[in-house]
Amino acid sequence: MSNFYHTKSIIEAYQFLNLGKPLHPLIMIVREWPEIDFDFSNTKMTADLYVISLKGNKSGSFGYGRNSYDYEEGTLTFTAPNQALSFSERKEGAQEKSWTILFHPDLIRKSELGRIIKGYSFFDYEVNEALHISDNEKEMLNVLVKYIETELQQNIDQHSQELIISNLETLLKYCRRYYDRQFYTRSNLNKDHITRFEQYLKIYFSSNDLLKKGIPTITQCGEALNLSGHYLSDLLKLETGRSAKDHIHGYIIEKAKTRLLSSTISVSSLAYDLGFEYPQHFSKLFKSKTGVNPSEYRSMN
Repeated sequence: MSNFYHTKSIIEAYQFLNLGKPLHPLIMIVREWPEIDFDFSNTKMTADLYVISLKGNKSGSFGYGRNSYDYEEGTLTFTAPNQALSFSERKEGAQEKSWTILFHPDLIRKSELGRIIKGYSFFDYEVNEALHISDNEKEMLNVLVKYIETELQQNIDQHSQELIISNLETLLKYCRRYYDRQFYTRSNLNKDHITRFEQYLKIYFSSNDLLKKGIPTITQCGEALNLSGHYLSDLLKLETGRSAKDHIHGYIIEKAKTRLLSSTISVSSLAYDLGFEYPQHFSKLFKSKTGVNPSEYRSMN
């Protein structure tokens, strides 16, 4: 049976790790995890914090969401507040070249970063979708982390939060660039994911029970491919220029066009057949994609 532990604040994190008094109430950087009297094996943890963690070398197994992952050198993981983390083992001598940033949403709440943080969708990726960076990329991030550390060691003044957030946002921008690079270098694997995704949609919409099943969600599609919904959507966006949602809608529209021109089915019945609970939602989507409603499309062709 797993143990559970929840951390609400940076202060609680300091207390849990026996690190003494916090340098800042809303953000911390851990270089070396102290030895504490706590059984990490089969422990699930949650926190009201964002977590960015770089592992310098292999350091055991780590779980996030549905999956487990063995850390390798130069692996970056990102977790959003209240995501479940689990640790199945810890290995000695695995601290070097590692760092972990933990920050509370209140740190960025009134800033531009707070407004756009949801755009950094890798905070919602599964752990097996971690970012793998080169030595040069790692060095760039290390410089930014050092800037934040230096600022944390100064007396807090009216400039502190702005400078900390600025460096944190720059770090996230570099991580987004490195993720884009990772997507591009895995192009063949990505194409395989796309093929499997298209096949999944084909099989799903071939069902005669769509009214009960409903329109597939991005999360459903991701789970069918053993990917997170956010990772799948970002992958599709980079490879095809269209998000997962766009692909799902596109499949619906093409199927609807075929049915409208090859049968006398009513628009309402077609909407139900395609998984819509309300026909007006289907008509609205159809018009947004084609410029005309389903009845007009049928009469024009």
